[in-house]
Amino acid sequence: MTRSTPLMLLLAASFSAAALPAVAAAPAGTQQPAAAASAPVLVTAAQWQQMRSDGSRYPVFAKEQQRAERLVRGMIKAGIDVPVPKDKGGGYTHEQHKRNYQAIQAAGALYRLTGDKVYADYARDLLLGYAKLYPGLGAHPQGRGQIPGRLFWQTLNDSVWLVSAVQGYDAIRDSLSAADRKTIDDNVFRPMADFLSGTPENFDKIHNHATWAVAAVGMTGYVLRDQTYVDKALNGSRRDGSAGFLKQVDQLFSPDGYYEEGPYYQRYALAPFILFANAIQRNEPQRGIFKRRDGVLLKAVDSLVQSSYGGYFFPINDAILDKGLDTEELVAGIDIAYAQTSDARLLSVAKAQKRVLLSPEGLQVAQALAQDKAKPFAFVPTLLRDGPDGTEGALAILRMGGEDGQALVMKNTKQGMGHGHFDKLNWLFYDNGQRVVTDYGAARFLNIEAKAGGIYLPENNSWARQTLAHNTLVVNEQSHFGGDWKKGQALAPTPLLFAAGDDTQIASARMDGAYDGVSFTRTQVLLAHPALTEPVVLDLLRVNGGKAARYDLPLHFNGHIMDVGFKAQSAVAARPVLGKANGYQHVWIDAASEPGSEARSLTWLLDGRFYTYRFASTAPSRALIGESGANDPSFNLRREPMLLQRVDGQAATTFYGVLEPHGQYDGTAETVRGANSRIDRIAHYRGKDADVLVLDLAGGRRVALGIADDPSKAGAHEVSGDGHSWRWDGGWKRFDTGSGKDGK
Repeated sequence: MTRSTPLMLLLAASFSAAALPAVAAAPAGTQQPAAAASAPVLVTAAQWQQMRSDGSRYPVFAKEQQRAERLVRGMIKAGIDVPVPKDKGGGYTHEQHKRNYQAIQAAGALYRLTGDKVYADYARDLLLGYAKLYPGLGAHPQGRGQIPGRLFWQTLNDSVWLVSAVQGYDAIRDSLSAADRKTIDDNVFRPMADFLSGTPENFDKIHNHATWAVAAVGMTGYVLRDQTYVDKALNGSRRDGSAGFLKQVDQLFSPDGYYEEGPYYQRYALAPFILFANAIQRNEPQRGIFKRRDGVLLKAVDSLVQSSYGGYFFPINDAILDKGLDTEELVAGIDIAYAQTSDARLLSVAKAQKRVLLSPEGLQVAQALAQDKAKPFAFVPTLLRDGPDGTEGALAILRMGGEDGQALVMKNTKQGMGHGHFDKLNWLFYDNGQRVVTDYGAARFLNIEAKAGGIYLPENNSWARQTLAHNTLVVNEQSHFGGDWKKGQALAPTPLLFAAGDDTQIASARMDGAYDGVSFTRTQVLLAHPALTEPVVLDLLRVNGGKAARYDLPLHFNGHIMDVGFKAQSAVAARPVLGKANGYQHVWIDAASEPGSEARSLTWLLDGRFYTYRFASTAPSRALIGESGANDPSFNLRREPMLLQRVDGQAATTFYGVLEPHGQYDGTAETVRGANSRIDRIAHYRGKDADVLVLDLAGGRRVALGIADDPSKAGAHEVSGDGHSWRWDGGWKRFDTGSGKDGK
């Protein structure tokens, strides 16, 4: 789906709920004095006046106003252009209608901030152009597979247009003649609201598309003083509470503020959730929308920031890799959340964004930044439960070393609806400011017309969503749930453990039902030790399928291979393809080992740091090194390396490994240090109901980790091997020795 995000979401649609008395929307048909019936309601005239008086005193706010002025002055110079829609995403008419709603929104704000009537006149003339165009429009000629819009190829973009344009219209509406106001009301905003609310197959969904639609209709209802639109937006097209904004707030967020489709879509959906919530709070404060479900919308802002590393969101599900904390949607979220909470941590995010809204909230943030009130946002180990009741999996985030240190993300969440990937118990790893163990995200070039008009590419289904494209278990070369997201939607992992100490952080979960008769449990640990230069990742995955199968465990990594620590036959004359379907057709095999039971290693270099991955399994396995990009005649896929562990003909097996960051390469100084791993050996021992992983470290140190089969349960465990014995109570236990002999 092609995203059409405003140049600056909510240039003029937020407000400080406590700043002025509320002005409730009147029921449809209620007669009001002309001035009262057209006065701005998304931001009041008094609030606009305060911003006009004070905005220039605060640099961030003043720069945002200058940005808007450059945009609108350029659009005025170019002249009014309201073309008949014909192009798909990225095409001229598509982009022009985006520019137009951005200009309407910005011009409305600038009229209020400067008093210059030229801005109001320009927004009026644009809207009068739409009043001539819109009534005659039918379904967009490029509508493809989804509900077509009128101005754009999909209804979603029409909703974004309306959310943005109605804000600018609210700011200028009382400057218009009665005739122009009626023309624009009746030929632009009412028919657009009717179209959106009259399409229940979109409007009544529990999905981000519907969130944009209900926000558009509800905000239009407040501006037009039409309570019917507001009621439909809040409670669904039938106004019975079975759908609508309130239902979406209740169902799409977990109690921790995690959004079902993942951080990328949480970022996108956050805008209409926060904007419409603000409009509700302004016009109907008695609803207490920001207190609903223990303030879940404000928690959503915090959880979204936590779901990032180095300024970029974790790219799980259908995600674009370059979306981060500076996106316009989160500018709106941060400013509005700060106005509601006065949480100084949010100011540090706003400082990094270097932008604010042209709104009362934006003014508050700009003022607080000028007064140096910002406090660092603490990126901490976090468990974000999934599902409306918090009972359908979780996103586990382990962190050490601060904002640019180590972050281990274990994706134990539910499916994520149609944008979800088939990757239960998948993981990502960040270190040194870089993506080390990666997720492909979406196969899509957003709004680039040459790449299918910017929509999802065929390879999104054939590769990016398939289980092989992720760092988790594949059985018999089939994706989880047979590639059926509706089946996956009903089955979530079971979180077993989450603990975060100073030197040991651990997460564990079990997945049943991804394959018939197959259960697998994964435990991952972020572990620090004085003998190691950086924390390492321990990984233990146990699978039991009840009958012989092929088990593949991929690892997708970022960097250049330095050393292949196992004997492998390289494919130098030709590049065979790994398989025929379910993503396997998109992988070239570059090297492969014979089956063996010994631990192997692979070392790569990324941004001046080395990474050594030691891995093995309890059954004989092969190691394959490959690269994405096979069977890709249109060059739609990125070429990225991967390592695959393969166990054949076993009913059950256990994969285990350790990923170690170490050393430094300085290309400028031509120096290398610490290029050799400080882990001499990884070993695995099995007891009756538990496993022990042992790391022998350089200098004779040893660290062992005992992990129960079900670490959520209490009980005593014992594992013996190689002349040692480890005993503990509970789900897990760490053992450290300096001599190489483990304690009990």
